[in-house]
Amino acid sequence: MKQYLLSIYQPDGEAPPPEVLEPIMRDVAAVGQEMRAAGVWVFNGGLHAPSTATVLQVKDGDVLTTDGPYLEGKEHVGGFTVIQAPDLDSALEWGGKLARAVTLPIEVRPLEDGSESCDAPQG
Repeated sequence: MKQYLLSIYQPDGEAPPPEVLEPIMRDVAAVGQEMRAAGVWVFNGGLHAPSTATVLQVKDGDVLTTDGPYLEGKEHVGGFTVIQAPDLDSALEWGGKLARAVTLPIEVRPLEDGSESCDAPQG
């Protein structure tokens, strides 16, 4: 089965108050349990605020290090889940369940498998 990345897009700013966040987190945990029971869950994780990011970029042969996210925006990736699913339609169904639970946008993107070489020239 192919693996898919389900990215959670979170608005910048303060987290919602506990009375709003707690039921959402319960729903997210329930979807996670459903994914495990269905055998599609691979792993997941939450990310610290974008301000904790460090970007490494090659310029003129030197690696430059800058603090903060690579792109500035009104939202950021706040967490992710990797699942394995037989096809994109199935992955989209799981992404929809996660979107309903977390009440935030979810990007579904297939991961490259081992047959798609990472050694290909970047250009």
